[in-house]
Amino acid sequence: MLTWREFDEQQPELAAAGRGLLYQHGVGLAFLATIRGDGRPRLHPFCPLFGSGGLFAFIIPSPKQTDLRRDGWYSMHSFPCPDNEDAFYVSGRARLVTDDDVRRSLAAQFVDERSQFSVPSPAAEDALFEFDLDSCLLTKTTGHGDAAPQHRVWQATRE
Repeated sequence: MLTWREFDEQQPELAAAGRGLLYQHGVGLAFLATIRGDGRPRLHPFCPLFGSGGLFAFIIPSPKQTDLRRDGWYSMHSFPCPDNEDAFYVSGRARLVTDDDVRRSLAAQFVDERSQFSVPSPAAEDALFEFDLDSCLLTKTTGHGDAAPQHRVWQATRE
């Protein structure tokens, strides 16, 4: 399992492409899959953040937050692109972040990135998670309907 910073150091091209796809709409937008208490999957859109060298998100009190607090396993997938079928997928484990300085910095970044919408700062009950990675898939296409998409897979070294 690697932090985003470690992943970026080891796989800079994959990290740059992934960041671009997760932020293609000007703010972080992706789908987050978690595991419910009964073992079934749960999928929701959410807003990832890149900052402090990591991949983070503020998660409101919700079943998604409960899932992440319970076991942390996740999968994340970029939103669809308007002009092609490029995609970025990562999976791994999320960790609760309790560092107040990191939280303040990322909360300010969250508001700043959404300044055109006048969003409030994340609430105290919104949990901040850092998403560590154990695998990713980058798909590059020439447009919609590409018969030969290019897939690049990465997996963390298992110890």
